[in-house]
Amino acid sequence: MDARVVVLGAGFGGLELSTILSEELGDAANVTLIDQGDAFVFGFSKLDVLFGRTSLDAVRLPYRSVVKPGVRLLRETITAIDPDARRVTTDAGVHEADILVVALGADYDYAATPGLTLDHEFYSVAGAQQLAPAVRGFSEGHAVIGVCGAPFKCPPAPSECALLLHDDLLRRGVRDACRISFVIPLGTPVPPSPETSAALTEAFAERDIELITGRRIAAVDPIREVARLDDDSELAFDLFLGVPKHRAPDVVLASGMTEDGYIPVDPDTLATRYPGVYAVGDVATAAVPKAGVFAEGAARVAARGILAQLRGDDPPASYDGIGTCYIEFGGDRIGAVTVDFRSGPRPTGVFGVPSAELRAEKERFGADRRARWFGA
Repeated sequence: MDARVVVLGAGFGGLELSTILSEELGDAANVTLIDQGDAFVFGFSKLDVLFGRTSLDAVRLPYRSVVKPGVRLLRETITAIDPDARRVTTDAGVHEADILVVALGADYDYAATPGLTLDHEFYSVAGAQQLAPAVRGFSEGHAVIGVCGAPFKCPPAPSECALLLHDDLLRRGVRDACRISFVIPLGTPVPPSPETSAALTEAFAERDIELITGRRIAAVDPIREVARLDDDSELAFDLFLGVPKHRAPDVVLASGMTEDGYIPVDPDTLATRYPGVYAVGDVATAAVPKAGVFAEGAARVAARGILAQLRGDDPPASYDGIGTCYIEFGGDRIGAVTVDFRSGPRPTGVFGVPSAELRAEKERFGADRRARWFGA
């Protein structure tokens, strides 16, 4: 195969798609995978870093470990995307593609929430690392976990943060001196699964965690130490752990591919309106959550579509929109929710009761991908 495949972004989507093409085509894959970072970090590892359960060095997976037939991984910063010409410009040159896949994820729009900075958010790797000392030093007062807008990546993660903070304070013997509030713009913690939402709501109540639904954080005043909600009410805080508003990266917005901040795709195939251009993962609007497992599933469908195109085969089956997210319930217990977003008239979710078996399953999930993508 001499078709040039250029994949932008080495996250769940980009790594899975490149791996499939390499496995199927070997040296003939002719894939160029571009990412400006030097390592991959699983999203769930950021909470481990935030609460001091591991170090950042221990969870970083360097891209130099990605050695696959037919795949060339370049560490370059993308400065322009021309979807009509399937041309990508970076700080190191220009890449022409016959097939282009945009898998650049979602960025954080700090400016959308006045006062929010890296000092107050735990969703980025840098933010989690920077906030970790503040979490360790928090021993009395009010902690607010606040979501600044929807949609946001990994919907259960802020709930996990609240429960893990409770555990951390309890372990340090200061829980009675602390109050925890959790603000989320959704009506329930996990809307597609009432059973999961009920289990989380019960866990919050048992731990005296205040749950404020249907509200988002509209502004943060770090001087007064006050978070303003979108109904103009205020919450004073001594520790603020924020989830920034999300949007597509600037270079994607500038490409003309987006509508309402993200790239629209055919939810069956992940193809964009531009011939030969796909978008997978958090950067796309595909009627599924912004989470790694869904980016991975979308990448598999896009990869099969690319292979069918290259081989002249029939189109593959449509994207099923099914994924499982693991949820830390605290107390060393892990639950899960498996959600089907596309087979029925509305999304449906099945709750997995927290157990040792699900903890082992989550560990296998990470280990399988470390081995598959990084040979680790």
